[in-house]
Amino acid sequence: MQQQSKINQISSISQLVRALGLPAPLHPLVALIDYNNVSIEMFPKGEKVSLDFYKISFKPTFTGQIKYGQGHYDFEEGGLAFLKPKQIVFPPVHSESYEGIALYFHPDFIRNYPLGKTISQYGFFSYDVSEALFLSAREKETIAHLFDTIATELGNNIDSFSQDVLVSQIELLLNYSNRFYNRQFITRKAINHDIVTSLDLLLNHYFEEENSLKNGLPSVKYISTALNISQRYLSDMLSSLTGLNTQQYIQNTIIEKAKEKLSTTHLSVSEIAYALGFEHSQSFSKLFKTKTKVSPLEFRHSFN
Repeated sequence: MQQQSKINQISSISQLVRALGLPAPLHPLVALIDYNNVSIEMFPKGEKVSLDFYKISFKPTFTGQIKYGQGHYDFEEGGLAFLKPKQIVFPPVHSESYEGIALYFHPDFIRNYPLGKTISQYGFFSYDVSEALFLSAREKETIAHLFDTIATELGNNIDSFSQDVLVSQIELLLNYSNRFYNRQFITRKAINHDIVTSLDLLLNHYFEEENSLKNGLPSVKYISTALNISQRYLSDMLSSLTGLNTQQYIQNTIIEKAKEKLSTTHLSVSEIAYALGFEHSQSFSKLFKTKTKVSPLEFRHSFN
């Protein structure tokens, strides 16, 4: 039996910088690390790492594809990648992967601020690393300036305003990242439309092969796994392109399938509900009326 690789749990910023062979952090809950100053030998090969804090990686100049985490990331023009606490990552095996800067901050640092409650709304912390943010030259300048500003503030003596200033700078960085991700969804429409096409084919196949009879309604997890996309990225991408999140998109497809069966077959409402994967016909009827403003029977009667 193959032995599972060890998970190195890093619970504090101080523990992290010690592991990287760097001096003590300027702030106990925040660190900005230049990976040009880090040796690849600091992490044993094959050892998984779990951080108890957030990480934002900024690679401004690196060109080429690297192994990052469990996937590959093609930093053609530089970019940003995000990790939330407790995510398992694999330290890269190539020294090129250590180019760039990383901002680490502990959840306790933002806990008593509005950002502590709203940070879950920044969906990119739940994206796979292969779905990282690609930056234009102008966007890179903006992000570089924000990292410089954070570095300057960390370099100042800590006073009663330090935490307020740093939290606001982190929030500004996240808001710019939101803006740039929205731009990425728009400018990469060809790729994203291919994903939507694959999603439509997947849903059509699911119902045509009667998977719904065996497995019930298609779930967001099933769809994202089949498309090899993180659930949050898929939902955010669909929202940008269609105005619907993944669950709403699936529901709309179900309603279209239901309309087809109601208008072209003599199946009862209960039979249609069961064929589509509903356990109870009442749940189907409720969803149908919510989406169409009429009951399934009223819809069917409109064709007679």
